[in-house]
Amino acid sequence: MYVCVEIIDPGQVVYVDSGLDGVVGKAVILECGSTRPDVYIWGFTQPGTNAIKAVVYDFGKGPKLQKLAQSLGDLQLNSGAASLSIERLPLAAEGLYTCQALYDTDQGAKLYYYYIHLRVLVPVSKPYILLSDASPAEGSSVWLRCGLENGTGPLYFLWEHETYSGLVNTVSQGNSSVFNMTEVNRNHTGWYRCVARNQVNQERSDRIWLDIIFGPDIPQIDVTPYSITDRGYSAQERQTVSLLCQAQSNPPSQYVWFYNNSQVYTGSQFTIPWILRMNTGTYACLAQNTYLNTRTRKTISLTVFYPPDGSPSCSVLPAMNYSSLNLTCSWPGGLPPPSLRWTTNLLAQGGAWLGGEGAWPANNVSVLQSGSQTSNNSLFTCLGMHPALNTSTQCTARAWSPYGEPVCSAYATGKNQYLLLSCSWEGGSPRSIVWWEGPKGEGRGQGVETSNILVLRSNSTQDGQAYTCYAKHPLDTYTRTCSLRLEAPVLLTQRSVVSVFEGSDVQLTCILQANYPPVNQIVWFNNRRQEVIQGTEKYVLRRAAAWTNLTVLETDGTTDNGQYWCSASNAVGGAEIPVTLLVKRYPMPPNVTLVRLVYSSRQRREVELEWQIEGEGEGGEGGGLTGFILDHRLEEAPGRRRGEEEKEKDREEAGADSADQEEQRQKKRSSFSPWKQVVVLEARERVHTLGNMTPTDTYQIRITAVNHRTLGHPSPPETPADPPFSAYPAVIGAAIGGMLITTIVTVLLFMYIIRNRNNNPRLHDMLFGMQHSRSRENINLPDDEVMGGVDGEGGATEQCPSPIPGPSMSSPRAASPASPPLPAEDNEPVNVTITVMATG
Repeated sequence: MYVCVEIIDPGQVVYVDSGLDGVVGKAVILECGSTRPDVYIWGFTQPGTNAIKAVVYDFGKGPKLQKLAQSLGDLQLNSGAASLSIERLPLAAEGLYTCQALYDTDQGAKLYYYYIHLRVLVPVSKPYILLSDASPAEGSSVWLRCGLENGTGPLYFLWEHETYSGLVNTVSQGNSSVFNMTEVNRNHTGWYRCVARNQVNQERSDRIWLDIIFGPDIPQIDVTPYSITDRGYSAQERQTVSLLCQAQSNPPSQYVWFYNNSQVYTGSQFTIPWILRMNTGTYACLAQNTYLNTRTRKTISLTVFYPPDGSPSCSVLPAMNYSSLNLTCSWPGGLPPPSLRWTTNLLAQGGAWLGGEGAWPANNVSVLQSGSQTSNNSLFTCLGMHPALNTSTQCTARAWSPYGEPVCSAYATGKNQYLLLSCSWEGGSPRSIVWWEGPKGEGRGQGVETSNILVLRSNSTQDGQAYTCYAKHPLDTYTRTCSLRLEAPVLLTQRSVVSVFEGSDVQLTCILQANYPPVNQIVWFNNRRQEVIQGTEKYVLRRAAAWTNLTVLETDGTTDNGQYWCSASNAVGGAEIPVTLLVKRYPMPPNVTLVRLVYSSRQRREVELEWQIEGEGEGGEGGGLTGFILDHRLEEAPGRRRGEEEKEKDREEAGADSADQEEQRQKKRSSFSPWKQVVVLEARERVHTLGNMTPTDTYQIRITAVNHRTLGHPSPPETPADPPFSAYPAVIGAAIGGMLITTIVTVLLFMYIIRNRNNNPRLHDMLFGMQHSRSRENINLPDDEVMGGVDGEGGATEQCPSPIPGPSMSSPRAASPASPPLPAEDNEPVNVTITVMATG
């Protein structure tokens, strides 16, 4: 198949020039116009040459790849367009791509040249650092170079410096890969990292350490413990003294210690674990940098003193049966012994000396101070002095009375087996003395500092007994007391009899008026003497420290009436209080009467009801009307009742009591299904339409008034009536016409029977009978008279046999034998007596 394109007026050839960047190893798409041309040729020109070589073409028979395409990477042609896709782009694919596209349009052929300059970019490789000197001396110059294996320019370089503490900052950035530092110092020490970046990506080098060599500086000597005098450092005898020498240097300095110009130790820290007075002298530290062969030196003076260890200790103790204070100051050790002196406050504040003028060279000093003459919160100071100390040392003691009053409390063990009486008077210096005294002398003479506990065995006889706690302090002129009176619990309630209407929630209160020691818990028991536990559906407990309330939910008169008990007990005794709950029934509502009950249509699917109330009900508290309940029931199937009646009849024939059977039959005839509640109506309603009725069923409906949970008397059950028929006059006329026709037919039938009684004697006797025929009015016919005359003349009496056994009836005789028989006339009037019984 050949495709020919006739170029009528190609006009100007369109040239489109563009550039495209690709990355080695990635994919790139070269577009040949926005729409697929009818004929196209892709060509490639290597950089530095002018020759265009075909890569792929399509003259209408599908694309054809040339051998050159194999060297340009994985080439693929988009079938829906003329775009060229190169997967895994190689460096050799860089160059000029030309797409010659020919379009067959309505205006003729159009020729386009698409020039795409493809540039293949190479990502930068991971850089590396070259360093001119890894350990330069402080003040020299250093350069760092950032090397790369691959990467298309332009390239951008950034240098980072990381210190000992991890702080990173940028020190240089630009197009140069070399970072120069002149006159480096110790602050340039640290990690250096190079970051190289081009148009494609950026990479970071591994960090390299630059170590600046310097020092040593003048050493710094730290003496521990630190104590300095006019003559230099000082230390107390038998202490551990540490001399630490530090000089800034890299590499670190080496240290040598000298005592009185004699080398005694090599190292930074020289420790004398047990310094003696003979260790007084001069100490010098020599610091050396072996790399630079430099050194520095510093000398100090150390004097050893040996006063008493620590400082004086002060205390205030009771004396003379807690009526006075004993001030004691102690400071053991020291040569010579220290001098101690008591004062009410520091001398600088004008304090007075206690115990006379001057100080006593001793390790312990005691002074007796009257408690009644000492004000509360007095501060006493003991001054200690030693020739080895430049300043005096001191300790203080404060005499103060406990705050407030003694506090008494009582509590019992877990099962109220023992009763513990606690008395405490916290605080104070010196401590107070506390003791108990009971009604029988319990605890007397058993004084204890600050707090005292008296243990008693629980007993109900302790109810109402008082126990007194006594507390005494040297600064108080009288003895403090606090008392406890032990009491069994006393319970109160707001209402001993609580009444509530059924269905409501009611709260029973129980208040703890007095008790000591405190009860563990107030317990409620219900009307069945069962303990009420929190979390049940029937009861809710709300507790506080002095009360517990019980809430009975949705009260019911049959189960919730009765006495409820609130109980509490402690180690002295127990108490309980009854609360009577009366659950009242709501009063009876007024009676209800159905005044209208009729189907709404002949389909019998809806019933319209109307009712009215009678009276006001019981009234009183809680009386009223809250709604109505509408019930209905179904009459059972009549077929089932007929079968039951037949069985009853069989039992009656078998000899059962006829009266009982009749009563049972009456019950069966009026059998209905149980009443079913249909709907609950509001109290204001008086009319309602009941739907969803089954037309073939027979219903009975009643309505009951409701007062909350109390049901009134239901209305008499009634069956819905059918709606009035609109053709009532026609029905009445048809009924009257039918009655007239029936009467005429009956009369004609009787006349026929009477006229033909001889032909149908059985039918005649069945209707009129034979015994009482003479008592009724005779029906005289002309034929009878003729026949009677003949018989009366002397002829033989003819007996007519009766078809039914019984007394025979003689035929009447004729009046005269000479008279000939007269012909019967059909129009002769006949007298007939007719008895009609109407059943309704």
